Amino acid sequence: MKRPLVLPSTEQEDKDFQDLITFFNETLGFCPNSVKTMYHRPSIAYAFIELNKAVMENKGNVTSSLKRLIGYISSNAAGCRYCQAHTIRAAERYGAEAEKMNHIWDFRTHDAFSEAEKAALEFTLASSIIPNSVDDKIAENLRLHWNDGEIVEILGVIALFGYLNRWNDSMGTELEKDAIASGEKYLKQKDWTPGKHKY
Repeated sequence: MKRPLVLPSTEQEDKDFQDLITFFNETLGFCPNSVKTMYHRPSIAYAFIELNKAVMENKGNVTSSLKRLIGYISSNAAGCRYCQAHTIRAAERYGAEAEKMNHIWDFRTHDAFSEAEKAALEFTLASSIIPNSVDDKIAENLRLHWNDGEIVEILGVIALFGYLNRWNDSMGTELEKDAIASGEKYLKQKDWTPGKHKY
């Protein structure tokens, strides 16, 4: 793409929107261009923020860092380089171990991942490809390690990134420099590039 489908809003007057920007400054270190683009229809931006907060809130044993690694696996399966960079950056900011980030695609066999994490990430991958490949074996293994509420949290993250992957890849959302830096730090060995998201 020669440019994003729609450029981010430059709204400065809406105090509520500025509060949202502050929220993301705390979570990512910047406000994503995706949210600024959604703000062309404020109700979409606000609804997304509320869903994001609900999905990322920790009610059980699904940690903040695991949720971001789930987002990464899901985004990678979908091919969205924008969300890959964002999720690996957020995983680091939320305390994911470097060993896990560096070996995320070895999750099935690497000792850095617990059996519960392996079950969650296997479910994530199966949930994120088209056609969906969740079967009884994957579901039963997930239930061995996570309760109903935690499974809802895990699938909430996967579904949230399904929305974001389609939004950002179709929009051609421009990647922020800090997100590019995180992508290059952790994902370059897997041939990650900003792709269509750098102008």
